[in-house]
Amino acid sequence: MRAALHDQFGDPTVVLHGGEAALPVPAAGEVRIRTVLAPIHNHDLWTIRGQYGYRPELPAIGGSEGTGVIDALGEGVTRLQLGQRVSAASVHGTWAEQFIAPARMVIPMPDSINDETAAQLIAMPLSALMLLEFLQVEAGQWIVQNAANGAVGKALAMLAKARGVHCVNLVRRDAGVAEMEALGIDNTISTAQADWIAQVQARVGGGAMVAGVDSVGGRASGELMGLLGEGGTLVSFGSMTGEPMQLGSGDVIFKQATVKGFWGSKVSQNMAPEKKRQLVGELLELAASGGLSLPVDAVFGLDQVAEAAKASLEPGRNGKVLLRP
Repeated sequence: MRAALHDQFGDPTVVLHGGEAALPVPAAGEVRIRTVLAPIHNHDLWTIRGQYGYRPELPAIGGSEGTGVIDALGEGVTRLQLGQRVSAASVHGTWAEQFIAPARMVIPMPDSINDETAAQLIAMPLSALMLLEFLQVEAGQWIVQNAANGAVGKALAMLAKARGVHCVNLVRRDAGVAEMEALGIDNTISTAQADWIAQVQARVGGGAMVAGVDSVGGRASGELMGLLGEGGTLVSFGSMTGEPMQLGSGDVIFKQATVKGFWGSKVSQNMAPEKKRQLVGELLELAASGGLSLPVDAVFGLDQVAEAAKASLEPGRNGKVLLRP
């Protein structure tokens, strides 16, 4: 089969290439999915660099999420059928004509959800929903996030709004405010404005910021901490800068603040199956009703994977970059 591969760890725009790979065969409890679309996530690119929590054996096929049609069933698989339209995330090797997924990780997709949405519906939106649960916030409370115009940030803003949680969304470019508003996301503020902190404080009014989500690291971590109220929680979700979190000890001490890390894979593994089914059901319902918008910036073929990786790394994208076999 055709696949997007890398033979070494390094710059994804350099080491990724199209090639041939053996057609995988599902083991007991697994299914094989004929890929229709697969997204490029930031964690996929970090994996290819060799700098993520998971390091595949080389040569490796990239990708961790995809949507398609089941074309083979492993022994003991009963609740899924050949020809069924499904999506799967937290798997490996989705940037190929076919990929393998544990049957328990596969989610049937209703016809009301298109392929472009189905391809990216699980990993980032489910992470965002699990993150919202992790924050333990209630309707009417305020949270703040940076890198809000990323895939998880947009999903978190939409999901928070659906649950009645107020979310201040920080973006680095003035143009990002209009991009977010076009998706129906309000309370977006550009940190390029000199008075952005005052704008945040004015937006919240007399309310207290109970939690912050940091996906940037470096000085931005301390800026979020400074916005939190007493007893607030700062969650590290990622580090776009690659820099350590820079936190003022005074803020941490006198606010009695809590700093936590969030890794969706670990949280997902520890989550009760019935809870995960509930969250997935919430996502499907929102996506089908139009309450969760997951735009696509561009679609590339497998042999264009290096070009696709470059497009995915471009700032100011309006949506996810997808691969189509």
